[in-house]
Amino acid sequence: MSDLTRQLDRALTQLQDSGSLDMALCSSLTDWEWRDPERANALGLTREPGVEPIQQRLLLLRDVLDRLGSRLPLQAQNGSILPTLWRFWLPLALQLASLRQQSPRPIVQGILGGQGTGKTTLATSLTLILEHLGYRTVGLSLDDLYKSHAERQRLKAEDPRLIRRGPPGTHDVDLGLEVLQQLRQGAARVSVPRFDKSAFAGDGDRTDPELIEGAEIILFEGWFVGVDPVDPSRFDDPPPPIVSEADKAFARDCNRRLEEYLPLWDCCDRLMVLSPVDYRLSQRWRLQAEHEAIAQGNAGLSDEEVREFVEYFWKALHPELFITPLLAPTAKSALVVTLEADHRIHRIY
Repeated sequence: MSDLTRQLDRALTQLQDSGSLDMALCSSLTDWEWRDPERANALGLTREPGVEPIQQRLLLLRDVLDRLGSRLPLQAQNGSILPTLWRFWLPLALQLASLRQQSPRPIVQGILGGQGTGKTTLATSLTLILEHLGYRTVGLSLDDLYKSHAERQRLKAEDPRLIRRGPPGTHDVDLGLEVLQQLRQGAARVSVPRFDKSAFAGDGDRTDPELIEGAEIILFEGWFVGVDPVDPSRFDDPPPPIVSEADKAFARDCNRRLEEYLPLWDCCDRLMVLSPVDYRLSQRWRLQAEHEAIAQGNAGLSDEEVREFVEYFWKALHPELFITPLLAPTAKSALVVTLEADHRIHRIY
């Protein structure tokens, strides 16, 4: 158990037993908070004197903790979520609530993250916390904007390289733009598309849309949300697995198709990037997920199939070319969260 987890456990117990927090424990939590001023500043935290600010956050932590535990994926429940909730989810939710208060219209938070970076867990957690704070929150995934199964079959016939859904060109950008614009304009009722990945033996298809009323905060997430095209000369000597001339041609075409997505990114008020400290960790995380699925008696990909699957997406939009530029302090990203190999937070800035 980490030092922060012990402190938070003590503080929650103290709140439950006495209804208030003593100054010594409050000071200890405040001191811990400002050991990492980079994170605190990025999440809009201020070092306010007294017990009240810390106590208010602890009360919010207490209120949402049990509900989060039952809603999060199993892997998030297995470990203590207290440090992540305190360090990241709660302050980010409060920051988004403050941004909404200052905005004359609903706000859109873009979330970019590859496989295993926790986009779904983050969106679930933020939605629950923000709704507890009184803000109607809706999640929209780039996956929800996939073209229908029939449309993608025609697309695959035209371009056999699009063997899987996911790369640029497999989404209905016009539909996404229409939905995001309606949500941003505060339309009373918006029909939000949803996608069923299990349909057609895993090839997926659109399912019934969800009718959303009065959304105030929109979480728009996906594996290349916010990614801009790069100079085509970058593919003259690209990183592996882009090695053959056919690989380079595919990468250039995906890069060109990104132009169509820029109006979607323009709908985002802010962009957040979730990134492993080494992009190759996403392959290891996918392997772990498949091994766990197989161990539980479920269907899963072989190690070779996982390698081919992940490398297909790296060939489409390689992380070194498209994600790494967004991690620079001078990039357009409003917030960057880097993750260790065990999924713990490495840095927030």
